[in-house]
Amino acid sequence: MKKIFIGLLTLLSTSALYAQQTEQSITVRSASGTDQVIDLPEGMLSTTDSLYLDWISKNYINLGENCTSTATNPVVSDSVYIDRLQRIPAIIEMPYNEVVRKFIDMYATRLRQKVAFMLSANNFYMPIFEEALDLYDLPQELKYLPVIESALNPTATSRAGAVGLWQFMLTTGKIYGLKNNSLVDERRDPIKSTRAAVRYLKDLYEIYNDWNLVLAAYNCGPGTINKAIRRAGGEKDFWTLYNYLPKETRGYVPAFIAANYIMTYYCEHNISPMEMRMPEGTDTIQVSKNLHLQQVADVCKINIDQLRALNPEFKKDIIPGNEEPYALRLPNNMISCFIEHEDSIYNYKPEVYQKRRSTVAIATPKSSSSGKAVYHRIRNGETLGGIAAKYGVSVSQLRRLNGIKGSNIRAGKSIRIR
Repeated sequence: MKKIFIGLLTLLSTSALYAQQTEQSITVRSASGTDQVIDLPEGMLSTTDSLYLDWISKNYINLGENCTSTATNPVVSDSVYIDRLQRIPAIIEMPYNEVVRKFIDMYATRLRQKVAFMLSANNFYMPIFEEALDLYDLPQELKYLPVIESALNPTATSRAGAVGLWQFMLTTGKIYGLKNNSLVDERRDPIKSTRAAVRYLKDLYEIYNDWNLVLAAYNCGPGTINKAIRRAGGEKDFWTLYNYLPKETRGYVPAFIAANYIMTYYCEHNISPMEMRMPEGTDTIQVSKNLHLQQVADVCKINIDQLRALNPEFKKDIIPGNEEPYALRLPNNMISCFIEHEDSIYNYKPEVYQKRRSTVAIATPKSSSSGKAVYHRIRNGETLGGIAAKYGVSVSQLRRLNGIKGSNIRAGKSIRIR
């Protein structure tokens, strides 16, 4: 197992194998012999090894043995790629060409470790995706869209500000009912964001009636696709519109095809899924009071990082239940603990975890400790306003206490302050 891990890290560091690939793009030779640069989707740009080490340090995963895992990617012919793609039971068209091969090769070589991680995350996220797609009668192969969007990381944030598994921009997320405030970002909620994404995809399909154009529009927006269609003289085929699209969108559909391929044929490329040590089953508890995740973790003796992983929508570990009820996801074996110790959880160290005050009193000036009147001897040049400012009192108070009607005061006299 250790040799497998070292082999993967060695493969990832062998940059000479990818001379035509930069950090954020790939170069493809067109049929005319010219080179064309294609920007990579955001989900392919995150740092693979740091993602892996982040999870491994929390003891969630280790290398699994489902497939023969090696650092070597076998040579595959074009005819085999074509045959395998056609064998995938899909509604969405998945043709093969040089661009598609580039993306498959990237997943099978430089991104092998990321693929191993995503295969393990499949067990947690795919049932959520499949259920939502089935509910709206959409193609099941769309479940691999988050692979290229976020690499199945619910807290992923793009350079443009898109967030979550499905990479919703703030405005689009609000249109589809995803709430965002200082404490909660529902774009990071796997269930809510998936339902919103499926509705968005369905709306896009009603516009274009072509799944490849739907995928392209999901990436760059309907406005950009409509502009490309006009520039192409009304053509509505992705591959015909290809050169009229932004660089990243040109690679988006090929990357989607490659994601479907690698998530189906990973064993044929000697990639072994990691074994994720997440709970086998989870359930939710409705929280109707303000609650900090650390209160739950301490009382029920659950790892706080695991709790965060199950509830990524709470940005600051705070559930604002006083605003509206929120669902807290827990491992099945922790549900009974929460129910039995609910009062203890809410009352656990409120001075530490519930410091936000609902009311506050305004402090009043402290009176003299002796309770006696305070006087000031007037010096040359002093004014009534200056004396009032020095002691933090008002001029009207000085006039009232000393029977002064105007502003004239005499040096050498004493004036009462309080």
